[in-house]
Amino acid sequence: MRRLHLIVAVSAPCILAAAAARGAGLEELGVHGFMDVRGGVRTQSDPVEDSESLAEARLQLETQQYAGDATLALRADLLADALADDRDVDLETGDGWFDLREANLLLSPAQWMDLKAGRQILTWGTGDLLFINDLFPKDWRSFFLGRDEEYLKAPSDAVLVSMFPSWFSIDVAYTPRFDPDRFLTGERVSFYNSALGRRSGQDAVVDADTPDDWFDDQEIAVRLSRYVAGAEVALYGYRGYWKSPAGQDPASGRAVFPELSVAGASWRGQAGPGILNAELGYYHSGDDSNGKDPLVRNSESRALLGYQRELARDLSATLQYYLELMQDHDAYLDGLPEGAAAADEDRHLLTLRLTQQLMNQNLTLSLFSYYSPSDQDAYLRPAVSYKASDQWLLTAGGNLFAGEEEYTFFGQLENNSNLYMGARYSF
Repeated sequence: MRRLHLIVAVSAPCILAAAAARGAGLEELGVHGFMDVRGGVRTQSDPVEDSESLAEARLQLETQQYAGDATLALRADLLADALADDRDVDLETGDGWFDLREANLLLSPAQWMDLKAGRQILTWGTGDLLFINDLFPKDWRSFFLGRDEEYLKAPSDAVLVSMFPSWFSIDVAYTPRFDPDRFLTGERVSFYNSALGRRSGQDAVVDADTPDDWFDDQEIAVRLSRYVAGAEVALYGYRGYWKSPAGQDPASGRAVFPELSVAGASWRGQAGPGILNAELGYYHSGDDSNGKDPLVRNSESRALLGYQRELARDLSATLQYYLELMQDHDAYLDGLPEGAAAADEDRHLLTLRLTQQLMNQNLTLSLFSYYSPSDQDAYLRPAVSYKASDQWLLTAGGNLFAGEEEYTFFGQLENNSNLYMGARYSF
């Protein structure tokens, strides 16, 4: 009965949405979008989560309206999620039957300036599914459950000012109230809970104390960029909070978001037959500047080096090396409670993306793999997509985790390994 309930809950709204999209003439009104149906199951049992990982139907509608030099952009999702326990709308976490992805106004007050205000998706940096200077919110639940890769990026409620003087470009993103990641709480994805010393999920859902005072709990991110000898060079700065909980209140035991400041740089340009990119960042944990507080994440340095090239016709590869180096590691070890799992001073990570297109590029086979030689854990994202027509796209894939220890980044997610299938109709 439960599987029948899931099938009906997912299929019915999709059929209705298809009829509405075709009959209402949305395209004539300047409205575009898609319907996406997805279902997924875990490949093993998880004692603290459901056996199904996905069972949902999504209708996305978007439009852009123009008035002189102003552009209004709207994009929203209507979601029927058969696995959701609570369908109340929360625009910050993305929970509920409605998710506002974009609602912003773009203006050009001068020839050398653009201003975009409102809900928007922001992306900086050079990494491929690795982030150093991109301090904008991510949706890790969607990423690990098998939703489309676009849903890794969560929206920001911000004002973005872009200026284009002759010598370099300046971007300033101001968020008047902190926008955290849509982080793992245990509701759909289990993880290692350091406070409990074990994996937890629906049995111990995280209740985080999120900074949410307008104009007090604010964020500001700055990027300066220009082309130098054919390569794009950029400097970054950020002031705000760790995007996912990185501390614990000793009085209440609730997860918290400590203060964070970041300075970084990146370079991307042609190197031989491919594209080389490099990125650096220093994360200063303002609430634990000397590393002695065991309840707050230490400061750290991060580095990324990547290379992308075409190996053969319609076959491309991207290889990346990523490093996290914890500052004040000795102080961190001294402050750890007895018996607590200790993180290494440095965490190394290798990634490889392989993409093969076949059948006149209508069939795409891909594999994105993460492997950490220091943590001894791994994460594989195999996927296949077939473009059956201009409107229909069929997909299947998986999120496969493995690790020697239950407290490492990917090892903690081992019970969440899943396979999924989906169909999308675009209009």
